[in-house]
Amino acid sequence: MTKKELEYKISEIKADYIRIQGDLEKLESVGRNTEKSERRLVELENELAQLNKQLALVAE
Repeated sequence: MTKKELEYKISEIKADYIRIQGDLEKLESVGRNTEKSERRLVELENELAQLNKQLALVAE
């Protein structure tokens, strides 16, 4: 992936993360199960970490 592609993918994942975080807060406020959303946030965090590592290598 190019630097621009990595940056675009990172911004997409960040937007998903923010959206899911908002959904999670809504689920918590009405007492619903949040396990699935919490798992997805962890997956996104891991994916972001990997992409940021790749971006650092490309930027060098």
